[in-house]
Amino acid sequence: MFVLGIDPGLTRCGYGCVEWSGPNKVRAVSAGVIRSEHGEDLPYRLAALHTEIRSLIDEYRPKVVAIERVLFQVNVSTAMSVGHASGVVMAAAATAGCDVLQYSPNEIKLAVTGYGNADKQQVERMVRAQLKIDHELKPVDAADALAVALCHTAIVGVPEVVG
Repeated sequence: MFVLGIDPGLTRCGYGCVEWSGPNKVRAVSAGVIRSEHGEDLPYRLAALHTEIRSLIDEYRPKVVAIERVLFQVNVSTAMSVGHASGVVMAAAATAGCDVLQYSPNEIKLAVTGYGNADKQQVERMVRAQLKIDHELKPVDAADALAVALCHTAIVGVPEVVG
């Protein structure tokens, strides 16, 4: 079963797909970042994000799309753009028939590192260790997205439990 993890963002939206066959049986399939131009009009940026997400869903056919939930953001403009991106991802995944789940940043960090206040470097190192990736994951949005997918596999436990 494939799980697509998403670290939502409008300028940079991280994605990471893992194949999950049971506890401790997870392998990385793909990871990267979907980018949009800051100066482009919002509807076109969202449409482009939607197209890219649907393309990933069509390619990997994930059972689950796991998304990092935005809980707090000091910058209102950033919070709004992340919220827009998250909504587009949820809509694309739901219309494709995927289960859609959201996890808080603390849930993700706890599941991946064992520590809910881990920093980005700790998360990236643990993602690499768990998925046996021997190179640094750049940009960090790709590592964060893989962490979201790993969080889902850790929380749910076994593929058969997923609705």
